[in-house]
Formats: sequence, structure tokens, C-alpha cells
Amino acid sequence: MSIEQDGFASRLAITRSILKNIAQEFSPAVFASSLAAEDMVLTDLILREKLNISIFSLETGRLHAETLGMLDKVKTTYGTEILLYKPEASAVDAYVAQHGLNAFYDSVEMRKECCRIRKVEPLNRALAGKKAWVTGQRRSQAATRTELAAQEDDVAHGMQKFNPLADWSEEDVWHYIRSNNVPYNPLHDRGYPSIGCEPCTRAIQPGEDVRAGRWWWENPESKECGLHVIDGKLVRINKPS
Repeated sequence: MSIEQDGFASRLAITRSILKNIAQEFSPAVFASSLAAEDMVLTDLILREKLNISIFSLETGRLHAETLGMLDKVKTTYGTEILLYKPEASAVDAYVAQHGLNAFYDSVEMRKECCRIRKVEPLNRALAGKKAWVTGQRRSQAATRTELAAQEDDVAHGMQKFNPLADWSEEDVWHYIRSNNVPYNPLHDRGYPSIGCEPCTRAIQPGEDVRAGRWWWENPESKECGLHVIDGKLVRINKPS
């Protein structure tokens, strides 16, 4: 069975409809892009359709050079610059001075504190004053995302959160990228299906879970950075259909 016969066209149409509805009904809305494959699909859909959804990325200070290189690829391909949010330098300096540059390897608590400083706090600034935000999360990505809905009440930020690719498979993502000549992070060709900060991401082996390379020294149940977690728990309040 081809991917088209498996319902890809329908999933793509639903995603396009969701994005158009966000742009029309939830302005100002923002898309939080990690510059990875899923997020490049959404970037392409948003920019090709000229939808009123702004795009930002979190520049943590520990990203791969290949990931940072995607910023120029987006600008060259679409004529658009992605807005960057960076961590507060004083918070980063305090963490490093007290715990060390790579203390995130020492415990889940230290890793989550690093993520809080480098990701969560900048995200909060990026979302301030917005009505909705968009992510590239998919259900099949991780054990923590199996109940992911296309639309959620983000209680922590007081807004709607949309996951337009929730139903998509990895095959869907790459079919769209290849069919539409979408630029993508070259690390994906080197065994990195999921890409985060450089010291916290490794290539995976054939047959491993797609998120196995993220915080590989931790249990699968703890593998979230805090962007989608409230008070230490993954909280999902789904909108009724």
C-alpha cells in the first residue's frame, strides 16, 4: 500500500485546515519550531500559504551547527527570518558556576533545570500575549505523546495549543518533505530522527525508538524538556470534538 493509499492526502488536508483556522481564529498565534523535520513541514505549509502565524525558535546556546544552519536555509528558501529567543545569560552563568557546564548528565533534576533555563523560560517570553501556539509533535514520537490531541487547552500559558501533525507518521513527514523539496537538517541523514541540544542528542541505531537519541541516559518516561510539562507531569486537556 502506498502512502497516498494509506490516507496521507486526508491527513495533509486536515493539517492545512487546522493551520488556516489557527491563523483566522486565534491571532496572534505563533509556531515554535525546533528546525527539525516535522517543524520544517509546518514551516513550509505556513509560509507557502502566507498564513498569519509567526515562527520562532529557541536558540539554547547548545545547538548543533547544522541546526543553526537551518536558519539560513529558511531565509534562502522562503525569504523569511525565524525569530530567535535565547536564555537569560545571567541564569545560564549562574547554573554553570554552581553546577558545571554539563551538570545535566548528573541527574534528571539537573537536566530539567538546564532545560528550564535554556528552553522553558525563553518559551514563556515567546508565548506572552499570544492566543495560541503550534508545535510539530506527533503521537508516534514518544511514550509521553501517545495521547496527543490536535488541539489542547494549555492551562499553564492560558491559551490554545495545536499539534497539527498529531496523526502523522514519520513516513508522512518524509513523503511531504521529499515531494515538496522542503529543506531539512542534514543530521537527519546521519541517524538523528529527533534533534535537540548537541550534548543531549545522539544518533540512534536501526530499530531503536525515534526518541532514543534524546537524553539517552534517562528512562523513556522522563524524556521531555519541560516545554510540554506542567509541575513535573505531562498534562493534556483535550478539546471536545
